[in-house]
Amino acid sequence: MLGKLIVASLLTGIISGFFITIYELLIKLLTYTIFMGDPFITIQTLPVWYLYLAPTVAIFIVNYIISKDKYIREYGVNEIAESISENRMILTVKTLFLKIFTSALSISSGFAVGTEGPSAGIGAMVAYQIHKLFKLPTMLVKMMISVGASSGVAAIFVSPITGIAFAIENIAYQFIKQYIGYLILGSIISFSVAAKFLDSISFHNSLGKVIDYHYIVPTLLFIPFITAFVYLYLFLKKRLLHLIDLEIFQNFHAYRNFIFSLIGGITIGTILLIEPHAAFSGKTMVIHLINHKAHIPLAFIFMIIILRIIGTTVSIYANAVGGLFLPLMSIGALVGYSYGELITQVHNLPLEPFFFAAVGAAVFMGVLMKLPLTAVVLALETTFDYNVMAATSVSVVLVSYFSNIYFDIRKKYVTQADKIVK
Repeated sequence: MLGKLIVASLLTGIISGFFITIYELLIKLLTYTIFMGDPFITIQTLPVWYLYLAPTVAIFIVNYIISKDKYIREYGVNEIAESISENRMILTVKTLFLKIFTSALSISSGFAVGTEGPSAGIGAMVAYQIHKLFKLPTMLVKMMISVGASSGVAAIFVSPITGIAFAIENIAYQFIKQYIGYLILGSIISFSVAAKFLDSISFHNSLGKVIDYHYIVPTLLFIPFITAFVYLYLFLKKRLLHLIDLEIFQNFHAYRNFIFSLIGGITIGTILLIEPHAAFSGKTMVIHLINHKAHIPLAFIFMIIILRIIGTTVSIYANAVGGLFLPLMSIGALVGYSYGELITQVHNLPLEPFFFAAVGAAVFMGVLMKLPLTAVVLALETTFDYNVMAATSVSVVLVSYFSNIYFDIRKKYVTQADKIVK
């Protein structure tokens, strides 16, 4: 059995690495095909009607394929593992290929969803097929799904430790002592394959283990600043979904997917027309913000933040196949960069906005997805800067705490109000 598990983990890592590489390259190919070149350059020359037509047709195609196979939709890794172990979900090779295509089409047409969700799902599907091939016991389904998920995330981020942390925080915590070795094996192998073909999110200004104490006080002040934007994100998302889900679909629920596809295409088309950087997964934006020393007007940054919140929310509800990991990182990077710009204008301190962009990207994702360990590991593995890692560690814990205080109070208030009404 031990030998089978080792070979199964190795195969999961190798196959996942190749599938994720194909997936990432397919996104680039479709993006350049749909927008006839680099979208950030060509969109300015394309007709307005085309910017609306491209995402609308793409999301209609995605929804049509989903109507034929519901398992293509974006599911959480834990949900996949639970469903498979209870015989409620069957993942076929056909579903695997269709998921790769629908996710690549969603992202390449401009929808603001990320690649990590589908990557974890692709890895999980690969692992499930290998589990069946080796006729492993049913009790090991979750373990193999964990290996697959960690392999997928390790490959798409070209970051093996991040993949391991992601799997542990999602579904593998009960298997840590017994099965962590297989997670490590799958992630490292998958990372090694992807690293040959894909580029990672890297931080070009790393100080390594050298600690710059100028960042201590500004980092503490950054905590309430980014917490406010966490509230803003949740508020806008809730209000937008309330408007669309309650007001529009009370009388048209039967046509929900059709209407949302249309709303999704129009919304993304408008965002592409206003500012292309507010669309797509946000990976290019994160890399730019954490590595470039450039003055960006605060009004412009805030506009993109609002557009990305709207785009991400509508994209998910329009059934665009993708995750929230990268879109949230991009919003956090924008928030961090705006804070860096603001504090350097108010105080003439030797600080760099890209430092706070790196911290903000990890913190915003970690808090809203409830993945603090993944956030810290991601910050360290992408930047190799102990200043960023330390700032992320402190911030993700305190911002999570302050966010929970607010929502716990609100939850108690709502509960008490319901009791009074009754």
